[in-house]
Amino acid sequence: MTIAGTRSAWIGVIVSAASAAIYWFANHNFDASRGDLFYLAEAFLSGRTWMDVQLGPYDVITIDGRHYVPFAPFPAIVFIPLVALLGAATSDRLEPLINALLAAGGVGMCWWLLGRIGVARLLDRIWLVMLFGFSTQILWVTTRGGVWHTGHLVATILTFACLIELIGRRRAWLIGLCAGAAFLTRAPLAFAVPLYALMLVPGLDETDVRLSSSTAGSIVSRVRDAIPSRSWLLLGLGVAPSIAFFFMYNQLRFGTPLESGYALATLPGFLERQRQLGLFSIAHIPMNLDYLLIHLPRLIPDPPFFKPDGLGMSVLLTSPGLLFALRADWRLPRTWLLAGATIAVLIPTLLYYGGGWLQYGYRYFLDSVPFVMALCGLAAVHRRGIGIGWKVLIAFGTVVMAFGVYWAYNI
Repeated sequence: MTIAGTRSAWIGVIVSAASAAIYWFANHNFDASRGDLFYLAEAFLSGRTWMDVQLGPYDVITIDGRHYVPFAPFPAIVFIPLVALLGAATSDRLEPLINALLAAGGVGMCWWLLGRIGVARLLDRIWLVMLFGFSTQILWVTTRGGVWHTGHLVATILTFACLIELIGRRRAWLIGLCAGAAFLTRAPLAFAVPLYALMLVPGLDETDVRLSSSTAGSIVSRVRDAIPSRSWLLLGLGVAPSIAFFFMYNQLRFGTPLESGYALATLPGFLERQRQLGLFSIAHIPMNLDYLLIHLPRLIPDPPFFKPDGLGMSVLLTSPGLLFALRADWRLPRTWLLAGATIAVLIPTLLYYGGGWLQYGYRYFLDSVPFVMALCGLAAVHRRGIGIGWKVLIAFGTVVMAFGVYWAYNI
């Protein structure tokens, strides 16, 4: 490693450590009281797929006295060594620290990815990791914790790992393993796998390749002429264990490989009415688009003079700096593939009944954020830095999300 590379790596470590301290300061007094993933890890250690405790009235499935977790199981698998060492109850009490470290890990992975993309100026990388770590819902989910939010932190790390490997050694089997684990953490990330396959096509993920005027036609032509059969096979083999585990896990719990549990979980009344319209339905699109793009807090006469309703908040208010992604070089195949992954992962979320409640912002968009951050990195390279206007937007979003820490305790 060069001297510059070593310096960059050490600054990345310092930025990650500082982030961990900030996250710990924000969340250490919050008790989510929903450490389901730790108790599920304990169940796995005992050879069970169910918990012997019910930690809350909602988002749980109880059948014959057995309490099942509807949420994806990979984070619980990650926690097995910790739970084996400390036990589920102690791990649950340490959740704020664990989530702070996971979120800081995501910041470190973002730093690494930006370096791989070619963002050479360290100050630009600091601005962009600040955008990711403190002007997206990463801060909110880390502060609130609980079974609903920890998965976002794990999935973000796994998605960054896929993108880092795609820009690095491009080992298809490793990308597949990480992508499969991400699917077992946040199901919408399965929709990114076809885009990973396209990124493995020679020439489609190179920064010095420009597309012709017909973007779609150019991509199709390149894929047709250079199908990487071996890489695609290895990618599929990497993903396959997670898919197999998903179906087996469902079969063991509910007697059918196609029942994930989301259709069976207990819900508050207003969410139950939403689910009756369909677990996934176009009927949910207006609601989700509102929470993602339009929804605003209401004004109040006392500090801090606004109050979120917990249903959602426009990403244009919480994370306006993400618009910097639009300044990437759209002549590059990589840009279009990352944009495609952003949209592909967002589609099932927009069709989903849940909406993300309780939230400050729109936390489901976090599944797409790593791809947007890669686009922001490409924009910084293409524009040779981040202009003052974009820095103002990043700072504004950081202030907005900082108020989210207050509302995490008071909403």
